[in-house]
Amino acid sequence: MKPKIAFFDFASCEGCQLAVLNCEDILLDLLNLVDIVEFREAISEKAPRYDVAFVEGSINREKDAVRLREIRARSRVLVALGACACGGNVQARSNALPPVENYDRVYGKDARNRVQVDNEFWPYWTHARVQPIGDVVDVDYYLRGCPIAPGEFAHLVKSLIVGAIPSFPANAVCVECKENGNECVFDHGDTCMGQITWGGCGAVCVNNGYRCDGCRGLLPHANVDAHRALLAERELSPSDIHNRYGLFLSAQTRGKEARV
Repeated sequence: MKPKIAFFDFASCEGCQLAVLNCEDILLDLLNLVDIVEFREAISEKAPRYDVAFVEGSINREKDAVRLREIRARSRVLVALGACACGGNVQARSNALPPVENYDRVYGKDARNRVQVDNEFWPYWTHARVQPIGDVVDVDYYLRGCPIAPGEFAHLVKSLIVGAIPSFPANAVCVECKENGNECVFDHGDTCMGQITWGGCGAVCVNNGYRCDGCRGLLPHANVDAHRALLAERELSPSDIHNRYGLFLSAQTRGKEARV
């Protein structure tokens, strides 16, 4: 029997699932090897158990955590799909403020006075905290990025099909910049998060004239103190450094703000 593969989404833009659907050539090959049994972006079928479950999005509510635990219990392998699932992504920035203050900033300070007592969204706003899915359940593999790299997706699925262990080397984006012959953005007066960020994207942002903002998450061996010091040497203020780390890495660097 073909392995059963499913896709699920929580708080996210669902861009990583769209990235999967955009891999037409890869998908045509994979569809000969697997059965996709649940994928809200593409099909309506459902199944009771899964060989591989891909989960996109962060966890913001307790009922989402309950649903995630149910998915984990029904899955042999669970994969975090994209930056939201892997590290909380940009929405984790809201954790720096009390949930009620976030509510006031979004809807205005007078909005709470107009909220009905039985409003189903009010309990969410008063308790919301953004979590990567690894804070809630055990994750077997991580597909990083915003969005994911199609090549990594294909490598992971094909490895699991043949019983191999997918390999994602813990190299910095800088390694791929060197491989691609890019000139370092620091040499052009800009600053970058590539030194402390997981590679695997092929340094796509730098290849196209931008910098790395760290969407693939913090490397396990990253020297954060040295990188912050380097940014300070380039005359970034403590607030600017905080914002650079807070864009994609706020969930991973919480508790370390004394270093800013």
